[in-house]
Amino acid sequence: MRIVDLKIEDIAFGGKGVGRENGKAMFVPYTIEGETVSAEIVREKKQFAEAELVDVNESSLDRVTPECSYFGRCGGCAYQHIAYEHQLAIKWRQVRDVLQRIGKLKDIPLRPIIPSPQHYGYRNRITVHSQDGVIGFFRRDSHRLIDVEHCPISRVDVNRALAELRAQQQVRDGHYTLRASSGRRVFSQTNDAVADALRDLIDNLVAPDQPLLIDAYCGTGFFAKALLDKFERVIGIDWDRFAIAAAKENATEKETYIAGDVELEIAEVGAVHRTAHGRLRSIASTFERERTTLIVDPPATGLSAALRKAIIDLAPATLIYVSCNPPTLARDLADLVQTFTVESVTPLDMFPQTAEIEVAAHLRL
Repeated sequence: MRIVDLKIEDIAFGGKGVGRENGKAMFVPYTIEGETVSAEIVREKKQFAEAELVDVNESSLDRVTPECSYFGRCGGCAYQHIAYEHQLAIKWRQVRDVLQRIGKLKDIPLRPIIPSPQHYGYRNRITVHSQDGVIGFFRRDSHRLIDVEHCPISRVDVNRALAELRAQQQVRDGHYTLRASSGRRVFSQTNDAVADALRDLIDNLVAPDQPLLIDAYCGTGFFAKALLDKFERVIGIDWDRFAIAAAKENATEKETYIAGDVELEIAEVGAVHRTAHGRLRSIASTFERERTTLIVDPPATGLSAALRKAIIDLAPATLIYVSCNPPTLARDLADLVQTFTVESVTPLDMFPQTAEIEVAAHLRL
């Protein structure tokens, strides 16, 4: 393999720096735009090449010393070498670029990124893997494990759970989710402070005195329960029956939670609620439908084509799309903007030191 000298021009979505040799894009991890580096090409294709950093010849003023001794080997973090304020700038720019490139959106009403109060020690859970006596995370771009004693981006009690797991005499091969609390094993955001900021953001986006909220992929009702006072009726839908069971606990009369397929439930009727006998029936007169608020918080794969069509058919007055994957958000918005207007897009740094980005898009009919 050969070594090339590159000027890093940009940081691609996913965290790798981009330089060019004779016009061909070269992706180099752990670099910062503006730096001059030497890199060894390890994989070369016709249109691009992957390289490993050999040396930083001219470093950025935003380069800092990582706090984790595993950084560069562990596949979890991509940005510990970058000052936090610059991490935020990179992520904001990446959201803008992907909405323009994939979503073909112009004049994006992109708000400032909401930072995390804690840059380290924020994760309330991690999943570690055990194999042949090694307990830790996967190495970058590999299915091999790296033995990890401490994770600096995780909370103290999560690291305590990791130490307790490692102290056991024999740990079976497998996957272990270590949590800061012993609550229900259902999905929740990993950064409590930014999750609260996301909830508050959505609360501010939603007007009071509305007839109906449909919270799709509702989990335990994190958004639905926070917005109860603004709606006459709230319906939550999620495929996870354990999360729905948790949402039903202490639910008020105005709350209905449905364990089912979001796509099918949204497509079956416009705005629905369950009768006392548990059968679905429509409550959506034209007037009510036009005053419906829909929140969607899908997995990283985004919305299916069928669900995008169902949302367009439902035509809620307000649509709030929470995404953990800006490229699939951009793809979905390209369809939705035929019916909706994008009022605002707000990135949130749910995962400092990593390349992951959370985004909340506010649309109106």
